Amino acid sequence: MPAEGRDSMPTACQDDRLSALEIARKASLKPVAAIAEEIGIPTELLEPYGGFVAKVGLDAITALADRPTARYVVVTAVTPTPLGEGKTTTTLGLAQGMAHIGIRATAAIRQSSMGPTFGIKGGAAGGGYSQAAPFEALNLHLTGDIHAVTAAHNMLSAMLDNHLYQGNSLRIDPNSITWRRALDVNDRALRNIVVGLGTSQDGVPRQTGFDISAASEVMAILALSTSLQDMRRRLGRIVVGFDTDRKPVTAEDLRAAGAMAVIMRDAIKPNLVQTLENTPVLVHAGPFGNIAQGNSSVIADLVGIRTGDYLITEAGFGADMGAERFFNIKCRESGLVPDAAVIVATVRALKSHSGVHRVIAGKPLPPAMLEENPGEVLAGGSNLRKQVENVLLHGVTPVVAVNAFLEDFASEHDVIRELAESMGVRCAVTTNFQDGGVGAMALAEAVVAAAEEPSDFQFLYPTGASLREKIETIAADIYGADGVDYLPTAARRLDLFEANGFRDLPVCIAKTHLSISSDPSLKGAPTGWRLPVHEVRVSAGAGFVYAICGDMRTMPGLGSHPAAEHIDIDENGDVIGLS
Repeated sequence: MPAEGRDSMPTACQDDRLSALEIARKASLKPVAAIAEEIGIPTELLEPYGGFVAKVGLDAITALADRPTARYVVVTAVTPTPLGEGKTTTTLGLAQGMAHIGIRATAAIRQSSMGPTFGIKGGAAGGGYSQAAPFEALNLHLTGDIHAVTAAHNMLSAMLDNHLYQGNSLRIDPNSITWRRALDVNDRALRNIVVGLGTSQDGVPRQTGFDISAASEVMAILALSTSLQDMRRRLGRIVVGFDTDRKPVTAEDLRAAGAMAVIMRDAIKPNLVQTLENTPVLVHAGPFGNIAQGNSSVIADLVGIRTGDYLITEAGFGADMGAERFFNIKCRESGLVPDAAVIVATVRALKSHSGVHRVIAGKPLPPAMLEENPGEVLAGGSNLRKQVENVLLHGVTPVVAVNAFLEDFASEHDVIRELAESMGVRCAVTTNFQDGGVGAMALAEAVVAAAEEPSDFQFLYPTGASLREKIETIAADIYGADGVDYLPTAARRLDLFEANGFRDLPVCIAKTHLSISSDPSLKGAPTGWRLPVHEVRVSAGAGFVYAICGDMRTMPGLGSHPAAEHIDIDENGDVIGLS
């Protein structure tokens, strides 16, 4: 029985104590061809990877063009704790919940990076009874897309260093090179390295480093491309550095883009899987959410938007990050307009934003955080309020989804409901982690009601605004900053980028995901601070300029006891310990 004072929740997970992997293995999955048939994708456009995974040919966009356009919903969140607040789980649960109220929905999510899978955070295929499946494939290699990104990225790295070795006819300034190497492993020892050591035959010595593959611009390009030829053009536009005349040097200049496109030829096709309740899921691309756009692919959405009544996609981290980039970067590229947004909130996240507790990844929640305390939830509610405002700034109707945990109290959920109601926003408590789609029915109904309201979607800033104006608009309107301070090197880079024709690109601000501000220690909705821009880089292939505000780790490290220590195979060859 639920503890006294707590919301009544189903106890499947609580009683059985099943891991996500164990729950997934008990599911009855349909052949992927049957899932494709249900959403109108012709069999001849499927490239099966076993019985339950398939790539979808890009001709599906044309094949489905005469079908009605689905309602388009993005799932975002409050500023998360290091543990995450369950956006993917909510995205998949909502898609399952739609089926229980008679609506056909498709979900579109990012692919899991193996770095976090073998690190602390675990996989990114949902959880409990709201998962995408097959579990092992989704959290490991799937169809090899991330490996293709890694290979294409490193092909350009090799061509660049070979060009330097062969005489540097493009007159590349070695000190201007920003293109590094990539690997889909958490390895802090590779953050800063020197290449070319040894004899004169071993290359030109210079300092560089590795980023995790999810942070590669190639991954961002994969997620924003609209066709194979568009991806080829974008790969050619990648800027690796500048020449001695301060002109950009591109992958096209190095004659590397063609080979990169060949490596990526199959990776551009989205992957079709299903939830534990046989709801279709498109899984494609996985760009970093703090230095890139943090959204699944445009191509998956162009396919999914014609496969049912609703397409539900997910944006990384809080609404100040993934959702802002969804609206101002991804929607500019796709041409799709969102009908509603779901903002996932949890009791633990709002208690964290009260400033009373400190949540550390890989460690248990502080015991005091599990005590009934609606006052702390209310104190941290300023973060939810600001994230609701961030969605409303774009003319999109928000719905607050309270992702319920077994440790929550009804009084704490009531505070979140009352806060949402005070802003005129719908709110629903969802128990889909424990219950699957049945637990998300109330949320599904609230989303349908929100999506049926007239939409007034608008971008936050015009394309023609200067790069500084775009940065300062996001800082003031989305983050609540009093202003922006540019280091001299960042200011010079902005001038250089505008002089080289990059003024019309949108901007992506790289900052901590643990605060609406650039300081991870500032909780709630901080005011009275200024955004420091330390560095500015251009992702010309992806199509945005990004401002680095703080110490951004593009290659994570492993903890003292990473998940990799517990992952193995048993005597039958089955994976164990994967979470």
